[in-house]
Amino acid sequence: MKLTVIGAAHEVTGSCHVLEVAGKHIMVDCGMEQGPNLYENQELPVDPSEIDVVLLTHAHIDHSGKLPLLVQKGFTGPIICTFATADLCDIMLRDSAHIQEFEAGWRNRKAKRSGREEYEPLYTMEDAEKAIRLLHPVDYNQEVAVLEGVSARFTDVGHLLGSAAIEVFATEEGQTRSIVFSGDIGNVEQPILKDPHYVEEADYVVVESTYGDRIHGDTRPDYVAEFTRMMRETFSKGGNVVVPSFAVGRTQEMLYFIREIKEHNLLPEFPNFKVYVDSPLANNATKIFNKNYASCFDQEALSLVEQGINPLLFDGLVATTTSDESKLINVNKECKVIISASGMCEAGRIRHHLKHNLWRPESTICFVGYQAVGTLGRRLIEGVDSVKLFGEVVEVKARIETLKGVSGHADQNGLLDWLAGFKRKPKKVVVVHGEDTVTDTFAALLGEALGIEAFAPFSGGTLDLITGEVVTLGVRKVYESEKDEKKVRNQSAFNRAVAAAKRLLEVVNQNEGIANKDLAKLRDQIDNLADKWER
Repeated sequence: MKLTVIGAAHEVTGSCHVLEVAGKHIMVDCGMEQGPNLYENQELPVDPSEIDVVLLTHAHIDHSGKLPLLVQKGFTGPIICTFATADLCDIMLRDSAHIQEFEAGWRNRKAKRSGREEYEPLYTMEDAEKAIRLLHPVDYNQEVAVLEGVSARFTDVGHLLGSAAIEVFATEEGQTRSIVFSGDIGNVEQPILKDPHYVEEADYVVVESTYGDRIHGDTRPDYVAEFTRMMRETFSKGGNVVVPSFAVGRTQEMLYFIREIKEHNLLPEFPNFKVYVDSPLANNATKIFNKNYASCFDQEALSLVEQGINPLLFDGLVATTTSDESKLINVNKECKVIISASGMCEAGRIRHHLKHNLWRPESTICFVGYQAVGTLGRRLIEGVDSVKLFGEVVEVKARIETLKGVSGHADQNGLLDWLAGFKRKPKKVVVVHGEDTVTDTFAALLGEALGIEAFAPFSGGTLDLITGEVVTLGVRKVYESEKDEKKVRNQSAFNRAVAAAKRLLEVVNQNEGIANKDLAKLRDQIDNLADKWER
């Protein structure tokens, strides 16, 4: 009996783990990597056709996005998840397939012009539909048979509609072990969804560490007041508030806040402001939220529903579907809120809205979620002066703000609290789903704070679940394309430095004949620069 970590090892996205029990193979999550890819994942320990069943923690693409590829390569077993996760995967996997096919078509049009080879999409809509047909939904808190000698139970962790930690109970040759996969653990006191539930016992725990080195804050921010302030300040200058938002989860939370602002007339100066949700996926996801309220909403949201109030709808909400509707949003000069995907600004309609608003000092770009290293969203938060969108350099003059504390992930304290909830200390904790150094930092913290033995494997890391011994820590292999890109960036930077030096020589030659005191000053400046950088 053993566990092998394949994805999200020293990286935040691409979750994928394989359990081997009595010759059977169980995959937990099958996620797609998003944003820059730091380390190269190892191959699956078995052929996809030999995977017997998949257990899915939640529908986010970094946990579910490669399910259609797994099916394409021969997987035919059930994909077990909660009912809300199945509903969301129905739209999210189709959306992902559409993106794969669209990108392939775009690349192939360019390839034809340049004579390059045709580009194949990672998977097709047909593959996504086959994966969707394999979804097998189950209720929370019910132990269900998975395979002979293996059962599982899904516990609500409040990260996303339908999200769950999965307890796996596995028996091999008379020995039983319980392994808990946290999936992504939700933040506490967030709107709509319940707080994370605790799991009581486990021999081994595989835990995420997205915010394993950070605290959201000692007190819960007043999101409604903060967003009201942003709108008031922006609308007073004649600008738009643009919100890059994850289509599933974060968009619905923002609608919840804005409904409250509208209901209590907190922005009386602009009572009829419009809110555009420019994401077909987000609009479909909102319908699924409304469908699954009974099993997933917290008491506050349920109370609104019982009063006949839809917590995600209000006057002035406009859902756009077509590209023509999307384009008209920025033609309209009235002040507005624009909520659009993707949340990290790496693709989708949000890039068009950034192109129209980033250069406007009267507009505000409000980030409401995690921004991975290397993404456009992260660069904007870190203060980049300009960005390139659709081949055009756009200056960043808009105000860049972050609605702090709005996160679907537990912070360091939340993760520690969740792990402290086990009545019996796990034998070992496997730390995954965090940025490179964060995983090691959080693993060390678990030993110091909770006295739990923990480690952060690289891809291919394997744990013997009978003895508790770490068979291998995996392979730390830097992704080759990242190496190549870094070389190109470094060479480009060096060439620019050489060009600057040549320009300096031209400046010196142009100043031949000026006063000696000015030449001496120029010489001293050049000498000081050379002394500073001479190696």
